[in-house]
Amino acid sequence: MDKRKEKFIFPAVFDPCEEGGYCITFPNLPGCITQGGDIDDALYMAKDALELHLWGMEDDGDPIPEPTPPETIQAPKGGFVTLIQAWMPPVRDEMANKAIKKTLTIPKWLNDLAEQERINFSHELQIALKNRLGIIDRPRNVTKQP
Repeated sequence: MDKRKEKFIFPAVFDPCEEGGYCITFPNLPGCITQGGDIDDALYMAKDALELHLWGMEDDGDPIPEPTPPETIQAPKGGFVTLIQAWMPPVRDEMANKAIKKTLTIPKWLNDLAEQERINFSHELQIALKNRLGIIDRPRNVTKQP
């Protein structure tokens, strides 16, 4: 069973940008920075940045710190502090299913025949790998056959 947390809530500092909109930082997550052109965009970007940053930390095996209570964070002049929530299961699913580009080498004659038949190389490679590894696709889950 997966013991990773499903939900994280971190305080975000929204600071007015010189060019308009907001610059957003997360005090507990150095390097997690984004910006948005208006409040709606800034909230969307903050959530997206938080999710991707946390996923990256999980993927790297880095410990995720405890969030600082928002009331202890000083808001900048004209800015504010708010909580941003990251629901991780859909983020993990999306990242697990993202396409990865691979370079491979096959004989020219095989390439020519496959192109004549309009074969989708990526699709065929996926089928072959799944068969070789005994993998069955299931919604939101991939398991290996016994």
